[in-house]
Amino acid sequence: MQSALNFPSLRPSGSGMDSNFNVVIAYEDFETGKHAKRTYDFLVEHLGEECQFNNQMWKFDVLAVPRLREMAAKDAAQADIIIVAAHGGNELPVEVHSWIESWLMEQTRAIALVGLFDPNEVRENPAGRYLAQVARRAGMEYFGQPGLWPEGGPALGSEINERTFSALTGMVQLDRDISHWGINE
Repeated sequence: MQSALNFPSLRPSGSGMDSNFNVVIAYEDFETGKHAKRTYDFLVEHLGEECQFNNQMWKFDVLAVPRLREMAAKDAAQADIIIVAAHGGNELPVEVHSWIESWLMEQTRAIALVGLFDPNEVRENPAGRYLAQVARRAGMEYFGQPGLWPEGGPALGSEINERTFSALTGMVQLDRDISHWGINE
């Protein structure tokens, strides 16, 4: 996992504006969903004063329904961070691949893709490799975290995570509309 990003803050200094920070979570089952939700809660706890957080959660099984997959793809295209939580060790299901390819075609605005995997099941991680490739294709950062389950391994509040997630929020723009940034305005 990368420990930090070095991007300048996109926040106007002293503006007092609130930033919406959208997180979309796709998860395999109840256990992976809880893990992803705890990661989201960590973001809110540490950065909630800087951003207004919103999240949508989509279970892998639901993504098999075309209409719901389309809705989830629209959510992901509007997300700032996309989290995919799975046990790992295997390829992601076909419906998850279809969902990912759908939001890639939508020109996602996400700044990061996070892969959360169970460290007890990950020896080979084709799902993590695929997500890293997706992030490269989309021009976003990839954070693969096979060892950060709350029940084992480093705690979610570790220094590496605080730096990583602080850097992520530093990249969120408060005002995405730049049409009024003219030289004479």
